[in-house]
Parts: sequence; structure tokens; C-alpha cells
Amino acid sequence: MPAKQESCCFTGHRPEKLPWHLDENDFRCKELKRRMMDALEGAYQAGYRHFLCGMARGCDLYFGECVLALRQQFPDVTLEAAIPCPTQADHWPPELKARYDTLLACCDLETMICAEYNAGCMQRRDRYMVDHASLLIAAFDGSPGGTQYTIQYAMRQGIAVIDLSIPT
Repeated sequence: MPAKQESCCFTGHRPEKLPWHLDENDFRCKELKRRMMDALEGAYQAGYRHFLCGMARGCDLYFGECVLALRQQFPDVTLEAAIPCPTQADHWPPELKARYDTLLACCDLETMICAEYNAGCMQRRDRYMVDHASLLIAAFDGSPGGTQYTIQYAMRQGIAVIDLSIPT
């Protein structure tokens, strides 16, 4: 298990909450991805080598793909998939499921949080990531939900938070 002080996790919104929804060609989405890369490069320069991704649709997938791009520059970067339950992506549209599978295949480590889906498995996944990291990068729009919960949990745990904010 990588050391907590060199581990960074991520939280962000799913497509339903993003102003561009699924249109990743939207300039705001491209801007968010650019800021993710900048934040990841900054984290790497600060000594972070291990990155935890919750593997959800939307911002999590962007983050995981950005980590893979960072790993092309810096081969000592590792990516961990923190999977809330085995059925996480079972009902996703085929193109998103394929993207999930591709990202998962590139991960250095997979951690299954719960053996089956239950009402708390997503929050358990979020707590796992925060509990195993010393930095949280967030793409947050200020609305209530899982991203807000994860940021608040990280702050209560004394974890540094970089808020990238969602471009509007």
C-alpha cells in the first residue's frame, strides 16, 4: 500500500450535474481537464506519486485519464481504482462502460470497497480514498451531494483540498 503522504485522491460530479453533461468537446469541459492536469502536475512536483480514483461517470473518469497521461511523463505514477461495488458500471451506456473497462485495465491497483451494492457503498468508497490520501483534488460546483460530502469529510480529517471549481 502506498504511503498516505504521497497519495492523492479525487472527487467530482457526474455528468448530470455538469453544465456540459456528456459533451466533452464543450470548452468548459476542456478547461476543467486542463486544470486537472495542472493540479496533477503540481501534486507530482510536491511529491505525490499514487492517485486514487473512484471510477464514477463524469469527472472521475476524466481524472483517471489525466493520471494516465501524467504517468506517460512520469513512469513512477500509480493509479488505484477505488471501486464501490462490483456492479458499479454494469448499467452504464456501452461507450462509458468501455471507457471504464479501459481505465480499469490501466490501473496499478484495484480496491473493491463492498462485495455488493448497498446504500452506503459510494460513501464508503469516498471515505476510503480520503483515509488513504493526504491531498484531495475536487471538481465542485457548490451543490449538495457526494462531492460536497467528500470535501467536508476530507476537511474534518485535516486533508488538504484543492478545489478546481466547475466552469460555468
